[in-house]
Amino acid sequence: MEVSKRVALVAHDNRKKDLVEWVEWNREALLQHRLICTGTTGRLVEEAISKKLAKGEKLPYGITKLKSGPFGGDQQLGAMIAEGNIDVLIFFWDPMEPQPHDVDVKALLRISVLYNIPAACNRSTADFLISSILMEEVYTPRMVDFSQYIERSIPPL
Repeated sequence: MEVSKRVALVAHDNRKKDLVEWVEWNREALLQHRLICTGTTGRLVEEAISKKLAKGEKLPYGITKLKSGPFGGDQQLGAMIAEGNIDVLIFFWDPMEPQPHDVDVKALLRISVLYNIPAACNRSTADFLISSILMEEVYTPRMVDFSQYIERSIPPL
């Protein structure tokens, strides 16, 4: 990971307000990184950051906006993680409301663990991540060797 991280920001509908408040609170730190967001979250994050910019000032890296989660945005993020294009995942998900795309959410969280991506699913963890000294320096995550799992023999059908 380079000094400037690729930070994915995602929030379920009932948690978007919390994520926007978190983004506003951590605006200066987030401006040092490249932001990738799903659907409506991206629009809200961009509005929250842009309203604090001086007239004519632009976001240093802009914001990459993917599809909405239920329309494939979570899967897009998962693919970006698998391709090595996401360094940190901030995902404010709603544990109290069933989601129509729960399988995609679970897959995204699973792939972040598989590829050893730091992931925050609530505001406290996001606070710890964004304030970590590791967010400001080059970091090489240690990858788990899954070759034994991949090369295992499977009995014939």
